[in-house]
Amino acid sequence: MRFSIALALAPLLALPALAASVCNGDASLCTRLYSNVTYIGAHDSYAVGQSITDNQDKDVTAQLNDGIRALQIQTHNTSSGIHLCHTSCALLDAGLLSDYLTKVKTWLDANPNEVVTLVLVNIDNLPATAFASAFQTAGLDKKSFVPKAASNTISDWPTLGSLIDAGTNLVTFLNYNADFTAVPYLIDEFTNMWEDAYNVVDQEWGCAVNRSSNTGPSPNQKMYMINHFLDKTWNILGNVAFIPDKDKLNETNAATGPGSIGFHVNNCVLLYQRNPNIILLDYYDSNGNAPFVAAAQLNGVAAPTNSITPGSISATGSAGASGTGPASPSMSVSSNKPGAAMGATPAGLGLVVAIVGVAISAVLV
Repeated sequence: MRFSIALALAPLLALPALAASVCNGDASLCTRLYSNVTYIGAHDSYAVGQSITDNQDKDVTAQLNDGIRALQIQTHNTSSGIHLCHTSCALLDAGLLSDYLTKVKTWLDANPNEVVTLVLVNIDNLPATAFASAFQTAGLDKKSFVPKAASNTISDWPTLGSLIDAGTNLVTFLNYNADFTAVPYLIDEFTNMWEDAYNVVDQEWGCAVNRSSNTGPSPNQKMYMINHFLDKTWNILGNVAFIPDKDKLNETNAATGPGSIGFHVNNCVLLYQRNPNIILLDYYDSNGNAPFVAAAQLNGVAAPTNSITPGSISATGSAGASGTGPASPSMSVSSNKPGAAMGATPAGLGLVVAIVGVAISAVLV
């Protein structure tokens, strides 16, 4: 009898324990598809400082501690390996990709119930295999999610709970030259996720599809990322550069109000009937908790209780840390399920002027 009971219990004992009871801060998100959650992201996460080549106040560890769950970085090929640079390594060189990834790995090890997204901008069109050694050095190849196919619809993605239970709670996208056969955890961005316009200098936030792939699912079946960072033009030695518009951070990084996160999201929801998956920000901490309150509302979960301390670049004006700009309309909340209507035409790419050379570098620094 005892033997029979033992045999009966053996299959149950062999089942893996489901460790994820809370996912990305809320139990209800454990059963939510990765593609049905909105994440606040740091644009040029590595570019930390106060010069015009910088986009953030705090380093990647502090960003993750504050609640950032999407990290966008720009990679450049150098004689010493892949570095994180801004337009040119002569302007800003934040060091080796492997060093940055090691910090991410350390944080993920300490926070196993958090799913983080990494978006790699492959500025030099390196092959996907060139990135593999940096991931292996950091130990992130083992923590990186591998999808079932190279391109996926919104319904194909796993739940946050299953990513966490499998120990593959890093989802990485490569914008160009992904190779699913050679490095399957570097997921092709534009066959799985589209972006709206970048280098935006007005506050209309139209949300038309700007960058996507002609292969894979149609845009209304893909995830999408909105580039919610406002730029202004800056003329230097006859060249035009786009730099963060810090003077309007009080509006841009507010939860609601004209030009705010909520304003941008509302425009997107009107077109696609679902929320963005990633909201990419410059100086995300300028308005305190505001972006994370916005994301919580979009995800239908309680607002985070931790307090975000703004860095040296903080919002001024009517929005402040409360994150509400003037004349605040309500923020739309919807499920990130596939929408029936597109209603958008591709917007033209923003003008990108590379500022290179020692002379220009000296002026920028």
